[in-house]
Amino acid sequence: MKKINLFNEIIIASNTELSQALSSNKEFGITLKGEIKYAPFDPSDIFIYQGKVTPQPASALSLPKAQSKQELLGKNYQVLEDDDRILIKAGGAWQDIINYNVRNCFYDDTTGDGVAQFGDEEVEEMGWKVTDFDVSYRELVEHLEEKADITLVCIESLEPSYQFSGMGYLNDLQLAKKVMFEYCQQRIKEKVFNDPDYTQEILDDDQLETAQFFKVL
Repeated sequence: MKKINLFNEIIIASNTELSQALSSNKEFGITLKGEIKYAPFDPSDIFIYQGKVTPQPASALSLPKAQSKQELLGKNYQVLEDDDRILIKAGGAWQDIINYNVRNCFYDDTTGDGVAQFGDEEVEEMGWKVTDFDVSYRELVEHLEEKADITLVCIESLEPSYQFSGMGYLNDLQLAKKVMFEYCQQRIKEKVFNDPDYTQEILDDDQLETAQFFKVL
């Protein structure tokens, strides 16, 4: 797993390209990689910013005041201009970043309820089935983060109290499916053959179907 903590991460974008986007009067986005993209947005991209900047109208008495990139992007971003580079810290805009990206993530871990669903239909089916054996989504997520190729985009801090919110993205779907299946199979085997509460004789119909699905029985 690759963890990207936006409280610490600095996004580097082209000063020239960002200037063009800000003055274009078009909706644009800045990706996690610092690329400038225009709408319609590709769902495979992860964005730290999306928006459209409307130029201030000139009054009869004066020209509009020039705004800095910090002002144009908004107070939730920290912006530093370094020649033809723009350095951006976006952790303060996390709630907006969730809104830009959550519909396209593999799992959503941004609420107090924890992960409740996986974005891929086959992986979700496995996750839903294995709950019959008291295996939680949290356990599954932790295993996938350890064994699969996942990018975790998050905010995480220790002070003044622990704070975490994140979204997971798959880089290799086929690997994730393999890891998920094998782990669910292993956990069910452990329960059926070692846990007296899950012996084959007392499994209900749903548990039997799940055990057969994962080729345990």
